[in-house]
Amino acid sequence: MKALVICSGGMDSVTLAHKIAQDHELTGLISFDYGQRHKKELDYAKACAEELKTEHILMDISSIGRQLTGSALTDDVDVPDGHYAEDTMKITVVPNRNAIMLTIAYGIAASRGADAVATAVHGGDHFIYPDCRPSFTESFEAMQRHALEGVADIRLYTPYVHISKADIAAEGLKLGVDYRKTWSCYKGGDVHCGRCGTCVERREAFHLAGGTDPTEYADPDFWKAACNV
Repeated sequence: MKALVICSGGMDSVTLAHKIAQDHELTGLISFDYGQRHKKELDYAKACAEELKTEHILMDISSIGRQLTGSALTDDVDVPDGHYAEDTMKITVVPNRNAIMLTIAYGIAASRGADAVATAVHGGDHFIYPDCRPSFTESFEAMQRHALEGVADIRLYTPYVHISKADIAAEGLKLGVDYRKTWSCYKGGDVHCGRCGTCVERREAFHLAGGTDPTEYADPDFWKAACNV
């Protein structure tokens, strides 16, 4: 399988990139600047591509992102603290973001002669992000078969869609992923804040995986209260 990986620079997509580099043929990483406040994640995606000696494609869709209003990731809205399970995290939804990114990635994959587009959506995303659910990924893949009929035959590879972030952390630790070279925090400060949903989820994942989290957090203990640990 020759796969183009959608890579944000976060722990999930970087783990997926390493997985494909080991088990399949990595044709490149594609990242998107959609005007996110944590744009520094893109530097980590580029570094991942350099480490894996593959192409890094950076797509500037910030003009589209400016129209996707109402999200704490793109608007002047505070990123909430706490665990993802809280309803407040719905403010981090960027409408149709994954669908837009996947559509672009499929077109580029077809041009590059890839067999698959790979994305690191996982089971923990389902209840908040509709475009991370199996029903969406399956429907999207079916739609793309029609869109590229007679042009290319590309699968949507989602190996994490039914597993947890802790499972991803465990796999990445086995693969030897250096998680210091990944960025998750939605606030985009100098170090991970330790309080936003993605920081809490990241810290919890390492705990559940029984591994050491090498990440520097501004508030390294907040996750315990948020997760009732």
